Amino acid sequence: MSAPGTTAGSAPATSPHRPELWWTVQNAAVVTGRNMRHFLRQPQLLVFSTIQPIMFVLLFVYVFSGAIEKSLPAGLEYVDYLIPGILIQATSFRASQTAVGLAEDLDRGVVDRFRSMPVARSAVLLGRTLADLVRTLLVTLLMIGVGYLVGFNFSAGFLDALGTIAVVCFFGFAMSWIFAFVGLVVKGAETAQSAGFVMLFPLVFASSIFVPVATMPSWLQAFADHSPITYTVNASRALAIGGEVAEPLLYTCLWLGGILAVFVPLCVWRYRKMS
Repeated sequence: MSAPGTTAGSAPATSPHRPELWWTVQNAAVVTGRNMRHFLRQPQLLVFSTIQPIMFVLLFVYVFSGAIEKSLPAGLEYVDYLIPGILIQATSFRASQTAVGLAEDLDRGVVDRFRSMPVARSAVLLGRTLADLVRTLLVTLLMIGVGYLVGFNFSAGFLDALGTIAVVCFFGFAMSWIFAFVGLVVKGAETAQSAGFVMLFPLVFASSIFVPVATMPSWLQAFADHSPITYTVNASRALAIGGEVAEPLLYTCLWLGGILAVFVPLCVWRYRKMS
């Protein structure tokens, strides 16, 4: 049954007692809870989402660190250089699951059921991205624990460590909106997963996640230096182990703010246009 003042498939009428913003927040909280319950019923999702970054940590720390450390500043351990980058790498691929989740909901008719209810349209998308933000936080904390096991340490202090986690989560939230748009555009979860991989692979590896950008060919440095992933990695790394924070953090905020400014309206527009 529709709420008073509403019709099926439309947003509820607003009133002084039910402002539109508050109604959207309530709807988003309900959708977030639904997505989190779905996630908790499948704990293997959390397990497999951490296996890949753990494998990268072990591979680069114990196989490639001897070669890569030679290109690092004197006194900087490769594990301390690597872990902030791995947090961004894990978050990037975690964000791509937003596209997969939305595509699955579309295939199963879940989104159609939401559209038939008096639910704010933006709340469906916000609920999905907020649930993925919580997952990003969980994976980030797990990966920090793995980092400590292999010798990583937040040398810049506790508050800077919290800043690192905040930057990683902000990055994951912004990237989720890109992949929410992908999930609304492509057909099928497999297509969404493939599209996410194709988009992320060059961005992740042509960045400062694993190696300093200065070690790359000059033509690639021009791209990698201005990548949003490189700026975010540099900001999180500076917060975690010390270094110049202001410039990379500024460009990170500009990049991620720009992504949200573009893709949030695009996602809402696409959601409204879907038949």
